[in-house]
Amino acid sequence: MTTETDTPATTPAVDPRLLVREEGLKGYLTEFKRKVRGGELGSLPVVIGLAIIWIVFQTQDSLFLTAANLSNIGFFLSATGMIALGLVFILLLGEIDLSVASVGGLSASVFAVLAVNHGINPLLAVVLAVAGGALTGALHGWFFAKVGVPAFVVTLAGNLFWNGLMLSLLGDSGTINVKDEGFLHMLGQRSFLLDSDIAGAYILATLAVAMMLGGSLLDQSRRRKAGVPFRPTSEIVVRSGALAVLAFAAAFMFNQANGVPTALVIFLGLLAVCDFVLRRTRYGRQIFAVGGSIEAARRAGISVPFVRISVFAISSGFAALGGLFFLSQTYTANLGGIGTPNLLMMAIAAAVIGGTSLFGGRGNVWSALLGGLVIQSIQTGLDLLSMKTSVVYMITGAVLLAAVVIDSLSRKTQKASGRG
Repeated sequence: MTTETDTPATTPAVDPRLLVREEGLKGYLTEFKRKVRGGELGSLPVVIGLAIIWIVFQTQDSLFLTAANLSNIGFFLSATGMIALGLVFILLLGEIDLSVASVGGLSASVFAVLAVNHGINPLLAVVLAVAGGALTGALHGWFFAKVGVPAFVVTLAGNLFWNGLMLSLLGDSGTINVKDEGFLHMLGQRSFLLDSDIAGAYILATLAVAMMLGGSLLDQSRRRKAGVPFRPTSEIVVRSGALAVLAFAAAFMFNQANGVPTALVIFLGLLAVCDFVLRRTRYGRQIFAVGGSIEAARRAGISVPFVRISVFAISSGFAALGGLFFLSQTYTANLGGIGTPNLLMMAIAAAVIGGTSLFGGRGNVWSALLGGLVIQSIQTGLDLLSMKTSVVYMITGAVLLAAVVIDSLSRKTQKASGRG
């Protein structure tokens, strides 16, 4: 006869994340080592690579890490980064969009034709150009999701078609010069809050830290009430403090030059919005689900055609914005600057080098920023050393191949460890 004391007590399961946080710094180090051994490298390779690139170029030319040069990198990466941001959504589905450069060029041409040739209000011209870009993406997505044409073929055809339409819009001269005013003037400014350069940079740094701190505390409160694991206050304070150091150091650096470029501010703001959409919304989870397994997504009740069409629309919408960002740097709409195959390759390289997997289902929007930093740092550094364009392409291609190799090896490691 068994008694109540003879029955073994049932021990409730403890979430591993709670154990890690209870161990403090030692627990986080253990978790970090486990992830690396399991192939979950995250942004670690690109951060290490970026540090190596900066060190190499600084040793070759002491001007590389000056405030003026770093400000130039931030200003020029925003255009390519904007296109790469849209491509991240496509890559999360495990697909590719070969039309983004031509859509960006078409958007710049539409703006130029409307604002210059027809005298339409520049702000309205911006809205129409971006909306037109999103519609072209939705059309690509429809052929892919509904008709069943492979994304590679649809977007390759789109690349040719939209380039042809762009040339038609530009006319016999092939070039339209736009005025430095309105939205383009704002994008082209090298300092946010032009009348108060120093204040603008520090205001942005303060807002970034406050938003992270407030968002983390709100998420902690929500998770505590739901009875699920949450970050302790000490960790939130440390994370916010680290961001504060980085943000105010960056603000100080930018203020040694011309201030924070407006285009970079808009780019970072859209990055934060897209990060929230992908990580915190149902739609974002659906994108990861479709990218991870289409059949599983269908069984879960997700409308795969809707996700695909909407993602292609998002990609082309950001490509259109990227085209306008390029236009604000050159004030000239032509096929030679925007819409070239080189821009397409650089945008794809930025997204992949930044850590978004070509195989779908893994990555984040910050890849566009990290990859853009790598690409622009290479281009700027080689320009300082007066290297030929051919060398820039070769080095960028080698870095891209290295990123894909690391991604492939990481996936193999995860599968071997049972995490793939």
